[in-house]
Amino acid sequence: MLLHLYPSGGVPPYLQIVNQIKYLVASGRLSAGERLPPVRKLAEQLVINPNTVARAYRELETAGVLTTRPGAGVYVAAGGSPLARRERVRILSERIDALLAEARQLDVKLDELTGLLRERSRLLE
Repeated sequence: MLLHLYPSGGVPPYLQIVNQIKYLVASGRLSAGERLPPVRKLAEQLVINPNTVARAYRELETAGVLTTRPGAGVYVAAGGSPLARRERVRILSERIDALLAEARQLDVKLDELTGLLRERSRLLE
């Protein structure tokens, strides 16, 4: 699991970790039951205080994204997080908005765009 912290972004490090893990779970890059790095190891990788990672993990556990197994570590919650669907919808909504804006700039009508989406979907299957 690769996370990046951006000190100049104005977002606290624990929140950056929370948001990135939510994205990884929602996008399927982290699967249900997958083990996350121990707090100390992730803190070393990110060069931050272990309390920051612990806070992020606690927040994600409270949200139902992660689960802690005493003595065994921290895992992605089984059965999918209720956040996962909401996060997937948010991610796709942003991309759809961008696609619609670009289609409008290129003077592509919604019916034509829908047809293109169906065609591309068929090709991917």
